[in-house]
Amino acid sequence: MIQRIQTIYLLLAFVASGILPFVFPLWTMNDGKEFYFMQNQVYVILLGLSTTLSLLSIVSYKKRQNQFVIGRLNIILNLILLGLFVYRSLNVSGETLAVSEKGIGMFLPIVAIVLLVLANKAIKKDEDLVKSVDRLR
Repeated sequence: MIQRIQTIYLLLAFVASGILPFVFPLWTMNDGKEFYFMQNQVYVILLGLSTTLSLLSIVSYKKRQNQFVIGRLNIILNLILLGLFVYRSLNVSGETLAVSEKGIGMFLPIVAIVLLVLANKAIKKDEDLVKSVDRLR
């Protein structure tokens, strides 16, 4: 399980969607308060679901097709989350009184998407390898 590169990618995606949002704020308000994802229930649900899907994909290492599908669902979920962040940043631009500075936490879904794409690429490579070996038998 851990010797496969996709497990490392999925573990890093788990960290990017499950641990790092607690560390990095999404944006900073004009009064100096940092806005974390926990202050909006939609963000909590989407990041929690992304974290759960990453963990589920790591655990289902014996079923590569399921792992691949879970990875694609996780990519779509992170794209939705990124879209919400972009909408929020464009809707509440930096010049308004509400938000003064965007945080690095808004870019965490991009990191997770890149890691999930790399994991899916490695899963596909493993699946092709297994199919080629089955053909030789």
